[in-house]
Amino acid sequence: MSFFKRVLSTVTGIIVFCVLSFFGLVFLIAVLGSGSEDMAQVKPNSVLELKLDFPIKDYAGKTVFKQYAFLNEDKKNGLFNIIDAINYAAIDDKIKGISIDNNFIRAGISQIKELRRALSKFKESGKFVVAYADIFTQKDYYLSSVADTIYLNPAGMMEFKGLYSERLYFKDFQEKTGLKMEVVRLGKYKSAVEPFLTNEMSDNNREQISVYLNALWTEMKKDISDSRNISSERLNMIADSLLGRTPDLAKGSKLIDRVAYHDEYIDALKQAVGVDTNKDLKSITIEEYSKYAASRVANYTSKDKIAVIYAEGEIIYGEGDQNKVGQGAMNKSLRKVRKDKNVKAVVLRINSPGGSALASELIWREIELTKKEKPVIVSMGNLAASGGYYIASNADKIIAEPTTITGSIGVFGMLPNGKGLSERMGINAEQVVTNKNAVTYSFFEPLSDEQRAFIKEGILDIYDLFTSRVAQGRNLTREQVEDIAQGRVWTGTDALKNGLVDELGGLDLALERAAEVAEIKDYKIREFPVFEKDLDKMLREFGLIKAKETILKEELGEESYNMLKEIKSLSEKKGTQLLFPFSTEIK
Repeated sequence: MSFFKRVLSTVTGIIVFCVLSFFGLVFLIAVLGSGSEDMAQVKPNSVLELKLDFPIKDYAGKTVFKQYAFLNEDKKNGLFNIIDAINYAAIDDKIKGISIDNNFIRAGISQIKELRRALSKFKESGKFVVAYADIFTQKDYYLSSVADTIYLNPAGMMEFKGLYSERLYFKDFQEKTGLKMEVVRLGKYKSAVEPFLTNEMSDNNREQISVYLNALWTEMKKDISDSRNISSERLNMIADSLLGRTPDLAKGSKLIDRVAYHDEYIDALKQAVGVDTNKDLKSITIEEYSKYAASRVANYTSKDKIAVIYAEGEIIYGEGDQNKVGQGAMNKSLRKVRKDKNVKAVVLRINSPGGSALASELIWREIELTKKEKPVIVSMGNLAASGGYYIASNADKIIAEPTTITGSIGVFGMLPNGKGLSERMGINAEQVVTNKNAVTYSFFEPLSDEQRAFIKEGILDIYDLFTSRVAQGRNLTREQVEDIAQGRVWTGTDALKNGLVDELGGLDLALERAAEVAEIKDYKIREFPVFEKDLDKMLREFGLIKAKETILKEELGEESYNMLKEIKSLSEKKGTQLLFPFSTEIK
């Protein structure tokens, strides 16, 4: 009897501990959450620190916890929160200038272009923008080149060498391991699956990568040339000869203005704001200031609104979240703004490589319904390719950055096949069926000719639908679309020439065009989607995912971990894909 009492008391203790731990964790999150919302105060004679060493997303995201409203989040560190803060700083008497200090920026080229545009506008107020780095990466320098004065540490270094992109190929790896990818694709430039078919880059793929890299580099050189008064030809010569690799060479090439230590940079900032060198410099970070500015930006009395809906990340079939675009959250947002009489226009901001063909079509349909009632303007960010272009194609107007990567009008299907691997491990799969085509796919069997034919038929149907959507939305013939399709990738500049976009510019231009079409002047901006989360589900997974990622990174190293993650991502894709031809990391 005493044994059962001990067991019962132990079980009861465990249950009480779990309950207390749960509520303790909720309380801790609430305390931390409330603390993060404390508003920073801006002191007179302050410098705004534009330190962007965190991942820059177009949309920071609004999150709602249905069961625990006190945990709701409305972050203000997205790209356009930062741009709004820079714009507000221009008229804020307490802010005397902006310091870009040791950034290691984590943003795409089109996002950096938007930031440069905001900083150029800020300089028109007469306030200063200065930059300092121990190490200038190429993206850091692209942003910092807009500054009035650029500093580099005497022992520092600078990357200014041109752009490159690297792809890994897995054909031999598949043959050695027995784990293969069954691939069906349509579009001679549709290269997402190429690494599983060959060991070398195809001429078509090399051509399109070369074209868009050179176009991006040309745009970067143009901006740097305008800011630094160095010709594009001279910038190419500097890159080819690595004439910015040391501080003295960088200064001699006029890429920077001063070689100085960080304390000297801080003293120069103090002098610029009129503070004695023996006193502390007053400053505020961009993340803190973005919250501050958001609470003070003009709140127009007009009831009119423009809804900005963000489609950021790979397109998946499902609800979606801050990192994935799902038809669930997207279509809820579109229906909500469609029913809101005060919303006069919709701006769809796309930063996506594409993904699920089905989800793309479902989002396209909801945009088509919305367009019948309100104007829909698309603003493209770093990427609006494949499925990302699919959902843009029927907008009233499409605006892209010159550096946007878009197009990629093509389709592929891919299924993992482990026949060789299973045989080597001594595993044999046997099927029993009632009908001829009951087994449409098995991981343990290669695709038959008949199965491959069925998949190809489906891909042809989706490609035909995709090209017809583009032809209808862009007022082009099918022949014209075919000439620019085949999975070919275009920059925003080239997309303007071939009719895939209407204008070049950023979100500010898209909002301006939306207001013009809606015939409104004063308006509020409302951002979507609002993401709903289940805290109970999150707690069940608490710590597990992060621990697994950390262990894998430590054991494999960052590059090997990223390669593993990419292979896993490709193997998990279900259904036909409208996806950008390759994972892009431009270096």
